[in-house]
Amino acid sequence: MFGLDKKDLTLLLVVALLTLLAPFILNPFPTGSGLAQFNAGYPDLMQRFVIFGIFAIGFNILFGLTGYLSFGHAAFLGVGSYSAVWMFKLLSMNIIPAIVLSVIIAGLFALVIGYVSLRRSGIYFSILTLAFAQMSFALAYSVLTPITNGETGLQLTLDDPRILGASATADGSIPVTNLFGLEMRSAVNMALGPWNFTFSAGYYVCAVVMLLAFYLAIRIFRSPFGMMLRAIKSNQNRLNYTGLNSRPYTLAAFVISGMYAGLAGGLMASMDPLAGAERMQWTASGEVVLMTILGGAGTLIGPVLGAGMIKYFENIFSKINDNVLHGWFAWMPDGIEDLTVTLIHPFIGKGWHLTLGILFMLVVIFLPGGLVEGGQRIMRLFRRRKATEDDQTKAKQPAE
Repeated sequence: MFGLDKKDLTLLLVVALLTLLAPFILNPFPTGSGLAQFNAGYPDLMQRFVIFGIFAIGFNILFGLTGYLSFGHAAFLGVGSYSAVWMFKLLSMNIIPAIVLSVIIAGLFALVIGYVSLRRSGIYFSILTLAFAQMSFALAYSVLTPITNGETGLQLTLDDPRILGASATADGSIPVTNLFGLEMRSAVNMALGPWNFTFSAGYYVCAVVMLLAFYLAIRIFRSPFGMMLRAIKSNQNRLNYTGLNSRPYTLAAFVISGMYAGLAGGLMASMDPLAGAERMQWTASGEVVLMTILGGAGTLIGPVLGAGMIKYFENIFSKINDNVLHGWFAWMPDGIEDLTVTLIHPFIGKGWHLTLGILFMLVVIFLPGGLVEGGQRIMRLFRRRKATEDDQTKAKQPAE
């Protein structure tokens, strides 16, 4: 079905099911409980999960398949955001034209940067992409201010000359992004006992796009093109000795990866019509590298898992402060409670990066294949135990 084998189809269906049920899965604790702050089932965060999942999936096509490490993919994310906002300002508030333009512009931008950067490989390629990203950031921040609005960021105004649609609503406010009339910020709340679940139109639109992007990534991984990219990662020199020119393949992978980043940027602008130069900083490029390695570079589901974990740490662990910790450890004697809070304090709140860094270090040392490798090890352990129990059962059975 869909041109996939049984294993890939099962993976796609599992991802689709988890995405569909995310409002329930990410809200395991009752709303009024002390652990409710660990819930992640609110629309903005769920949208970030899937949008950065798309970003990481695209990056994995380049890094996971070819081994080319880019530190400049944030440039394509930013270009996609700027393109989408300009489409909202000039044409329509419908997200479809904005997303299409984001993908096209990001693809063209990636073609130019990739054509130059792929003349080198290894660390030199990484430095070139980083240089292009920083130049793009500088242009957006201080040079191309008529296009990007500089440090303030590009946003919608009541004076936008929108061709298909009004510049302002009847009450004088800025129109909302929509999909053929379905507003992206519209949501439905459902209460089940002490639990409260929110179903957002914007999240499900992003989720559908992510599933399509994931399906396309599976097809690329299993295609002859994907096999050629793996050969490049394995030994590019040996491939060149066979008479095959590998550069068109690496350039195509770079452009596809950049288009994924542009798609993610367009979706970000579609959910919140604002584009700023900070999305093009090198830290954003480093973040997608962490997502891919943490989840499992070269795997299908790994980048999505890595993106979800990093965004969870960023939005949930960063909100834990000393008052919350004192509430958790109030049952301890005062001196021990204060000492415990003091020891944990550097790892939460503004120090969530330290916790993430330690986690990343442990994964790289003990799980080089990322979270996917950890899951595979657990599955093998359970299978080994089951096989051992079956052998013991057969041994106890009397011979006939």
